[in-house]
Amino acid sequence: MSVRRSFPTLLFLLALLHIYIGMRLFPAIAPGVVAGTVGVLLLALSWVLVPLGLRAHTLKRGKWSEQLAWAGLIAMGYFSSLLVLTLLRDVTLALLWVIGVNGWLVHHDSAVLVPLTALAVTLVGFVNARRVARVVKVEVPIENLPDALNGYSIAQISDIHVGPTIKRPYLNAIVNHVNALKADAIAITGDLVDGSVQRLKMHTEPLQRLSARDGTFFVTGNHEYYSGAEEWIAEMRRLGLTVLLNEHVVRVRGDAALMIAGVTDYTAHHFQQSHKSDPHAAAAGAPDYVRVRILLAHQPRSAHAAAEAGFHLQLSGHTHGGQFFPWNLFVPLQQPFVAGLNRVRDLWVYTSRGTGYWGPPKRFGAPSEITLVRLVPA
Repeated sequence: MSVRRSFPTLLFLLALLHIYIGMRLFPAIAPGVVAGTVGVLLLALSWVLVPLGLRAHTLKRGKWSEQLAWAGLIAMGYFSSLLVLTLLRDVTLALLWVIGVNGWLVHHDSAVLVPLTALAVTLVGFVNARRVARVVKVEVPIENLPDALNGYSIAQISDIHVGPTIKRPYLNAIVNHVNALKADAIAITGDLVDGSVQRLKMHTEPLQRLSARDGTFFVTGNHEYYSGAEEWIAEMRRLGLTVLLNEHVVRVRGDAALMIAGVTDYTAHHFQQSHKSDPHAAAAGAPDYVRVRILLAHQPRSAHAAAEAGFHLQLSGHTHGGQFFPWNLFVPLQQPFVAGLNRVRDLWVYTSRGTGYWGPPKRFGAPSEITLVRLVPA
């Protein structure tokens, strides 16, 4: 279905959902004429703003485009919580009715609580999303790790989503924090941008300041393919990053060698057949003296192929840890892992919660992170 044809359908569905919220909350709250009118107007405003949030990255640059993007994305986050809480209220009321708990106060107080809780979650989520991501330190035990590679560190950043609300100052702060870690290598595991090179080039320039002894590596995420992957690959190379497209590099420490490989996004072949993700191709031709194999792969679901290809560790992102409730409940439907360190046979998989955010400037129960991964003996 084309965007032009699907957009009216989206507006219609959003209208129905806003009407549902109004019909479930307003009668129970029983506001006066003035408060009721304000409530209806706010719901109508939300219905207008949420589609702007969904299309924020495509808004034409103009006098009010940035402000409209912010308003739309904040409204999108608030509406999401408002809808979920309204549904949860209805389920709870149904259960209470079954056990014989009912009454005006239950209906009234729960209806008042829904928009207030949604507002609180949105405000706390905004603060969490806009602060600079905290450093999460992770030790990964590797069997037969050579002494020369004991303590080898990789700083991982992922899912920054430079775009409508994440700009140059936000990325600058991330770069400063990453450089301060003095890691042996830096990995950017996809979904760096939401928009074209022409639109965001100025805002991604801080990446050229990233500095690590063994280099800074980049692999594509699905959002790079929404935004012009070839152009972004060229831009990353211009900024001095090593882009790994189903390939690897070898780094030597004393008498030991380590391989850092990278694959294109798991879904890349849907956009460009020549970019089909292939961990086996990424490992092909590795020297026999390589003792540790690390794979950068945007989506955790690359893990099974990575295990078959003989990798010891995979660094991924994509999930955002769910970003905010209830989306964390849906991530397992698509991905094997939501966040943290997990195991697939002999492969360790670390899934970052992401360093930025997508869409609404909102993180609740899934804090952003800059990850410092250290290799240690098993």
